[in-house]
Amino acid sequence: MATLSPLNPSSSIFTTTIRATKIFHQARCFIPKSSLQNPNTQQSQSQSQLLLLNRRQLIAETAAITLSLTSLIGFQQPAKSEEPSLADWERVYLPIDPGVVLLDIAFVPDDSNHGFLLGTRQTLLETKDGGNTWYPRSIPSAEDEDFNYRFNAISFKGNEGWIVGKPAILLHTSDAGESWDRIPLSSSLPGDIVYVKATGEKSAEMVTDEGAIYVTSNRGYNWRAAVQETVSATLNRTVSSGISGASYYTGTFNTVNRSPDGSYVAVSSRGNFFLTWEPGQPYWQPHNRAVARRIQNMGWRADGGLWLLARGGGLYLSKGTGITEDFEEVPVQSRGFGILDVGYRSKDEAWAAGGSGVLLRTNNGGKTWSRDKAADNIAANLYSVKFINDNKGFVLGNDGVLLRYLG
Repeated sequence: MATLSPLNPSSSIFTTTIRATKIFHQARCFIPKSSLQNPNTQQSQSQSQLLLLNRRQLIAETAAITLSLTSLIGFQQPAKSEEPSLADWERVYLPIDPGVVLLDIAFVPDDSNHGFLLGTRQTLLETKDGGNTWYPRSIPSAEDEDFNYRFNAISFKGNEGWIVGKPAILLHTSDAGESWDRIPLSSSLPGDIVYVKATGEKSAEMVTDEGAIYVTSNRGYNWRAAVQETVSATLNRTVSSGISGASYYTGTFNTVNRSPDGSYVAVSSRGNFFLTWEPGQPYWQPHNRAVARRIQNMGWRADGGLWLLARGGGLYLSKGTGITEDFEEVPVQSRGFGILDVGYRSKDEAWAAGGSGVLLRTNNGGKTWSRDKAADNIAANLYSVKFINDNKGFVLGNDGVLLRYLG
């Protein structure tokens, strides 16, 4: 919708309007009432001629105003927003309180328009138009308590969906999110649940920040441990194996990401080493970092290789595919701000996001990256890049910042 901006008193349109208004009032006020009643006098004739002249001038000025306002209103082109538009992304404004950090997003596989967005302060939003508009959702079973939950992750498989959060909470839906049921969790659960993945009918995996992995095949009524011990226990046994910095390990993950085939890569809380786990392995496998700077985040490329983000804006790609400790740095224009996440739309196209609105793009699998400078004006840290499919993607950030991919 085109909008009118307030007129600037120094603009030519404003000046023309004042001038035409003065002429109009002069034309009305110049002729005495008596002259209008007696138009045959010589004075009335001269005044009438002057009135005719002033009316013609008024008509000319009015026509000029009409043309100017037509251009101002924008019939020829739509009005531009004050905020610069992003070439491939648009910002979606959300009905949430300032300070909310968005943490995850997911859509129902059978309905690409129906999705959920969650974050801190018990934030849960729902969309039914593909992410253009979002509405708050409440879950009575989570609101009956005094906790202010942080919803960490959400995942769907068919109409079944899962939400996990902190303090420990697990929610399940079997009707595409129309209703959510709370599933009890053991009080002895090691660590906070930071990740959940719907893997099939009635089946899911969840991961805690201490490295515990649990799987269920009956909608969460029972869970089986997929790893025999926490990461702390594993490191206590292998600290002499040469893992640098393991003695400083605090027992929690900084980040954890899952590949499509079920493998995990996690970064230690201090960023001084990383760990991997593949289905069937009894323990997490620790790895020395191959870069000088501490690790910020790690994840899986679309071709099956790994990406690694280091403190201070460093971006590294593993050589080849699979799990390895061999990485090479890729030059990026991060302006010194940390890069926090990478999301692959395809094997060639990927986006990286980070502090102070850093947004980078590659079209060759990550070999070279270019910066979208329009995102520099977004005063927020961008934490997560999520591509639902080839045509649907989102960037999540603090202060309720959500960007939607336009392509």
